Amino acid sequence: MSQEHIRNFCIIAHIDHGKSTLADRLLQLTGTISDRDMQAQVLDSMDLEREKGVTIKASAVRMAYTAKDGKTYELNLIDTPGHVDFGYEVSRALMACEGALLIVDASQGMEAQTLANLYLALEADLEIIPVINKIDLPAARPDEIAEEIAALIGVDALDVLQISAKDGTGVADVLETIVQRVPPPSGREDAPLRALVFDSHYDSYKGVVAYVRVVDGGLQHTDELHQLATNVGFKPVEIGVFAPAMKPTKSLATGEVGYIATGLKTVAESRVGDTITSKAKELALPLPGYREPKPMVFAGIYPVEGEEYGELKEALEKLQLNDASLVYQPETSQALNFGFRCGFLGMFHMEIIQERLEREYDLDIIVTAPSVEYEILMKTDEVITIESPAKLPPEGDIAEIREPWMTLQIYTPTEFYGPVMELVTKRRGIYQNEEYPSTNRVQLNYEIPLSELIIDFFDALKSRTRGYASMDYHFKEYRAENLTKLEVLVNQEPVDALAAIVHKEHAFHKGQALVTKLKDLIPRQLFVVPIQASASGRIISRANVKAVRKDVLAKCYGGDITRKKKLLEKQKKGKKRMKMIGSVEIPQEAFLAVLRLDDE
Repeated sequence: MSQEHIRNFCIIAHIDHGKSTLADRLLQLTGTISDRDMQAQVLDSMDLEREKGVTIKASAVRMAYTAKDGKTYELNLIDTPGHVDFGYEVSRALMACEGALLIVDASQGMEAQTLANLYLALEADLEIIPVINKIDLPAARPDEIAEEIAALIGVDALDVLQISAKDGTGVADVLETIVQRVPPPSGREDAPLRALVFDSHYDSYKGVVAYVRVVDGGLQHTDELHQLATNVGFKPVEIGVFAPAMKPTKSLATGEVGYIATGLKTVAESRVGDTITSKAKELALPLPGYREPKPMVFAGIYPVEGEEYGELKEALEKLQLNDASLVYQPETSQALNFGFRCGFLGMFHMEIIQERLEREYDLDIIVTAPSVEYEILMKTDEVITIESPAKLPPEGDIAEIREPWMTLQIYTPTEFYGPVMELVTKRRGIYQNEEYPSTNRVQLNYEIPLSELIIDFFDALKSRTRGYASMDYHFKEYRAENLTKLEVLVNQEPVDALAAIVHKEHAFHKGQALVTKLKDLIPRQLFVVPIQASASGRIISRANVKAVRKDVLAKCYGGDITRKKKLLEKQKKGKKRMKMIGSVEIPQEAFLAVLRLDDE
């Protein structure tokens, strides 16, 4: 099809604003999917995506639409994830489009992630089509929100489309508007091939399947291809388009969106953001925007049963084939034996991986408290990075500890201004400035340490604002802070999985809170178990888990007191010996206690 009749667009929205539902309606209206095959959230293929109502993987689909002018257009919808953890996938998907539908919930209005993705779309110079969804809800305020959007992006409020994706009201107008307002692709057909990889997944028969947008030139299924960033050459197993299932074709032309089955064995060889070109015409310039996804949150994953270590390793290998942003390496812990230290894009990404390991691979796992990557400046001027508090060098060798700081935007109704300010200040946040995108909404800008952000910050924000606030964050820099290692000793043995790096000012009360929690969580043994917290080389808190006492006097009915004393003495000796060789079982809840310290 000629470029004039191609329209590439994506949908940007906050979680649960109806993005997947609108995609379903567009597929139905264009006849891409028959009513018989239709199901809710058809592009969200994972069970987890359906349950959580969140798009996790980007996907693409081609639709044929006959417009009112009688011409048939090829519409390529690139569905993007809405969660902040998958921001990089969103930015690549935007680079593959010329237009974006900005979906806003008619009852909730603009949210932080909608704004963050809107700014990304404006940076990529996309044509923005604002759409208000869910106008059928009793709490809908379409006209008020149309004014809000109009003020933000500088359009007339009457030009903002009002639809209900659930019952189909106004969806036909969305298709017409896409055809009229989204510009066709502007690539050069006679130039050497340049195709942007905006996502990929692993197929056990076809190897890595790269989702591509052909920017310049075209390709045939017989061409030899080359990836610029990873410097890997390959001959495609198959090329094709999404309709919405994968449908093989002989060629992909300029401006089209499709897939290339590369036959490569790991997703790491076909990274998101890479440029594919043909080997015959070696190309100098890659497309802009490629970068490696950088993990932000690290946690240890261990099998509950030691013999399941091999199965866990295999499961992580398979997961990494479909998700190149997951990184892991083997590690050992004194308390938990053999496991893996895994890196994630954020807390939501970590939760998704944990659930997939438990569901898809039927594994029983323990996940330790998440931590971030610290930069350590040694007294020898050497700089090292650590992802686990257990790897922190001795305090005497350290010149300074630097932690990652983020820029944080919180978008909230003005009535919750106070509770939000209090929460962020308590978490060591530094106020920068504020903006008022509309009369009753405020955007607060802060700088905050990532370690304070990853542990239940989002939940605390939601509960203080009755669910109305939303947030978005980006990495800013590493900063030197007054930090120390908080260690926990159970029965005089340090438990590395419970160690944390905390601010020196907070070490004392965090140590006390942790010891108090562990005292209730660690089951009683036949001997007294001391639990201690230590920071900066000294014990700052201690509690004892009382012994379970076996009643050795049960068989003594009366008689001489010396017999009773003899039995108690014997029990005392036995307990002393048991304590020397006894090991204490620590339940999974204890490892999560570190997460819930700020609930008090």
